[in-house]
Amino acid sequence: MHPRTLFASLLLLLGAAHAQTTVSFWHSMENAEAAVGELVRSFNESQDLYRVDARYVGSYADAQTRLIAAFGSADAPALFQAEIGFFPQLVADGAVQELGDLVDALPEAFVDDFYEGLWGYGELGGGRYGLPWNSSTPVMYYNADALAQAGLEPPTTWAAFAEVASTLTSRQAQGAMLVGDSWLFEMMVLTRGGALVHDDGTPNFDGPEVLETLTYLRDLVRARQLAFYGATESTAAILSFIRTRNLMTFASIANWPEVRRFSIGFTVAAAPVPMHEGGRVPLGGAQLVVMRSASEEERVGAFAFWQHLMAPEHIALWVEDSYYIPVRRAALPLLERFYAADPNRAAALAQLDDAVPRPRLPQFNAWRRLLEDAIEATLRGTTSPEQALALAQRRALETR
Repeated sequence: MHPRTLFASLLLLLGAAHAQTTVSFWHSMENAEAAVGELVRSFNESQDLYRVDARYVGSYADAQTRLIAAFGSADAPALFQAEIGFFPQLVADGAVQELGDLVDALPEAFVDDFYEGLWGYGELGGGRYGLPWNSSTPVMYYNADALAQAGLEPPTTWAAFAEVASTLTSRQAQGAMLVGDSWLFEMMVLTRGGALVHDDGTPNFDGPEVLETLTYLRDLVRARQLAFYGATESTAAILSFIRTRNLMTFASIANWPEVRRFSIGFTVAAAPVPMHEGGRVPLGGAQLVVMRSASEEERVGAFAFWQHLMAPEHIALWVEDSYYIPVRRAALPLLERFYAADPNRAAALAQLDDAVPRPRLPQFNAWRRLLEDAIEATLRGTTSPEQALALAQRRALETR
């Protein structure tokens, strides 16, 4: 080989060896974009092998639509924040990569530091497909001034919730409000000791606790003590709460930063949701997944970025900006001041021992839409709880 040719080849090899891999990352963290930006910046500056390019792609629903449209194209991301109801479908469709080899190389002490339920979420079918980052539980938000003026305490049972809603209802406001999202409805079923899915993976939409929950909500709506908003009307629902048109509601603890954007003329507080003995609450949030189309370099770079996110100081930064639950115990000492400054912030953390995963079935992503249709039809007054749930059950069985 001619010396110049050899030299040129060596330069090309040297350049390839030091080429920086770009890891595209799609997320839905609009209310925590500042924290996402800081975490991406600190990772990119900490090393020169990878550069994460983060992009906000809309709500979970919007992100799901965009990802499906990008399948098989050059626009698909390497790393994606998959809402936990969508996550099992991605695994079943073979759209994401198994990460067991990378996870197996992690120190045992590091893995053991995760809360067990949060760590186990990413395991499906004997493989590791998801990595924890943003996790939450639903909490009860309430107008603390209104409850104090009425001499009421935050309700801790569903019977007490109905009584407080009745007492707070007036010509100016309804005592409570609900967004007809399947996650919040599932919370009401689980806290009663029920479940939306049987242990054998079949739907349980016509189970006794499911019917009890929907009937309970229907009765509150009929009594004008509960305002109902559809699953796609969350912004209108937040505004109605802020404008004191209703005084108690349910949402993720991660909605707190969204509420903070508004000028509020009362004290907002948060508490654990009402619970029957032996009840549970569903975990929420998302899993970080590496898409099937990602190269090996992108796969390794995405995993390195996740490890950066899992440093205790970075988890603390993330929690303080987003209000999500810290997924590692090692971050708790760094968050003592944050939680002490406002104990309401710890409402979701207080429920962690009672938290369980949502159904990890690929078909549940479609089933929950059927359930939301049943909730809306009932609470809009177009059908009975029995008829709505029977229809949802039948359609869910047909889509197995």
